[in-house]
Amino acid sequence: MSKPKARQIISDLGKIVNPRGIQETFKTMIGGVEQWIYTRGQDRNNPIILFIHGGPAAPMSPVMWMYQRPIEEYFTVVNWDQRASGRTYLEADPHSLDNTINIKQYVNDTIELAEFIKHRYEANKVILIGHSWGTIIGLRAVLESPELFSVYVGMGQVINTRDNERVSYDYAVSEAQRNRNKKALSELETIAPYPGQTPLTPGRIMIARKWAQYYGGLSAFRTESSYYFSAPLLSPEYDHNAVSALDQGSIFTLERILPEILDLDYKDLTAFPIPILMFMGRHDYYTPSKMTEDWLKKVRAPYKKGIWFEKSAHLIPLEEPGKTLMSMVQYVRPIAVKAERYP
Repeated sequence: MSKPKARQIISDLGKIVNPRGIQETFKTMIGGVEQWIYTRGQDRNNPIILFIHGGPAAPMSPVMWMYQRPIEEYFTVVNWDQRASGRTYLEADPHSLDNTINIKQYVNDTIELAEFIKHRYEANKVILIGHSWGTIIGLRAVLESPELFSVYVGMGQVINTRDNERVSYDYAVSEAQRNRNKKALSELETIAPYPGQTPLTPGRIMIARKWAQYYGGLSAFRTESSYYFSAPLLSPEYDHNAVSALDQGSIFTLERILPEILDLDYKDLTAFPIPILMFMGRHDYYTPSKMTEDWLKKVRAPYKKGIWFEKSAHLIPLEEPGKTLMSMVQYVRPIAVKAERYP
């Protein structure tokens, strides 16, 4: 079967035909840049999620067809290709964005988009979910504009980037030693000590990530994650040019924003203004969950909860979609519903 035919079948399966539902894909101006938005839900009166993808420049929009449909029965979900990411990458000359690829601008974009969503869908507040890199800007967006959001959910939460890198590297070395993997140990030795004082270049990071991923740190119990990396090829939302833009956007943004990411540290943040939940993959060695667990114990918030996903690493919605749905319905939806009824 050809890819276009397969995409058509997936598109037809995912079509929202319920008259009370909503399904729209469009671009809108955010922070001076046309950016792509994807909204889906079976009932437009359900609480609204704004999902902030990871990466940088790794949108969930081309993989949402794999896991999101059950969530759409209980929430209206808004995905977004951030500036210089996915389809949004194709909307502007990337080099015209050079001075805007910084954490502050992404936070401003998030806040502007949340305001737009509230107005467009007539909501009092929005649920904010951040994944991986998206947790860096998500946490800060809540701190700057808590009135916009009913609850924050972190998946693969980043607390301190250098701590993440150290734990991830140590895990890769430990597993390579246990499995007597000479090739892995040889490659990992070339970047030791890690992260150390030597500049953390993309090349050094990729070596550490390569072996953490090989030992299940991205997808639990898997040496590779082709199901995730190849999924955009079948996305109803993405054509060939958009799929190609994924890697282009990733290279473009990472080299510009990496120094800021490496300096990220939320360990001294001890108070949070709205309810907060952390979804933590037990086997996550991209953003190791132990630091998130330790931080959550210390932070003060109106409500807080950590939920462990024992069969997941970094890609929780794809690895444990059932538990993701149940956790969202049991813990997140009641908070959001209350916020809608009592603005």
